[in-house]
Amino acid sequence: MFNIVYSIIYGVIEGITEWLPISSTGHLILAENFMKFQGLSEGFFDMFEVVIQLGAILAVVLLYFKEIWPLKTKESKEGKKIVWDKKILILWAKILVACVPAAIVGLLFDDILNKYLYNSWVVATMLILVGIAFIVIENKKKGMKPRVTDIDKLTYRDALIIGIFQLIAAIFPGTSRSGATIIGALLIGVSRTVAAEYTFFLAIPVMFGASLLKILKFGLAFSGTELMVLLVGMAVAFLISIFVIKFLMSYIKKHDFKVFGWYRIALGILVLILLGVV
Repeated sequence: MFNIVYSIIYGVIEGITEWLPISSTGHLILAENFMKFQGLSEGFFDMFEVVIQLGAILAVVLLYFKEIWPLKTKESKEGKKIVWDKKILILWAKILVACVPAAIVGLLFDDILNKYLYNSWVVATMLILVGIAFIVIENKKKGMKPRVTDIDKLTYRDALIIGIFQLIAAIFPGTSRSGATIIGALLIGVSRTVAAEYTFFLAIPVMFGASLLKILKFGLAFSGTELMVLLVGMAVAFLISIFVIKFLMSYIKKHDFKVFGWYRIALGILVLILLGVV
């Protein structure tokens, strides 16, 4: 029963922190210090904290289905027919370009990164550093007109630069994948709304790929309890994500990202205090 309760709490944490630029992986790693699953296979949590993100990703698919599904129905003299939407195909090409850096590093160094960097010390440090980066960049960009205000105007060069920033998040937990990509996008002149939307779409192949890798490494021999814990966490993350995505898109139309920067700094300092550093 405790495992199911923990799974629900983890699902809530994932649903909130996956889309707000405050690091979902970092929060899950920190939460695991207080809520450890009991009686489950060794390595289950390492798999769980990644695969649970699939629930959050499905929320993006649901909310933005028309914007990301390339097959459209078109009326013609012969009747209705299915056609490819070229704009959406080009968008997916740019998304895949941005995924290349993180995919290469993830496939080659996943075990090493988990062993040496996925801990509370690194999380706390990156929470603070990226929080400072958000505040500095937003202050610098204040009053400046963004170069890219439509997602279709993103270039392949823009996509690759954003993908390199995503790589930082893949290496250092606590960075936040959404936080890193949004910072990268803001630095090259992308508007906040386009940066957030592109981050949502970029998460789809990244999280599906990362989840598949983790499941293959863990193996498919789930116990009934493990499968239930995973499905509950994904379902909760999905439901919470729907509300959080809508909130974020509404919020950034009138506000900047500095509040998330201050939150990250405060949380990072709190973690260091708990670790006995400060």
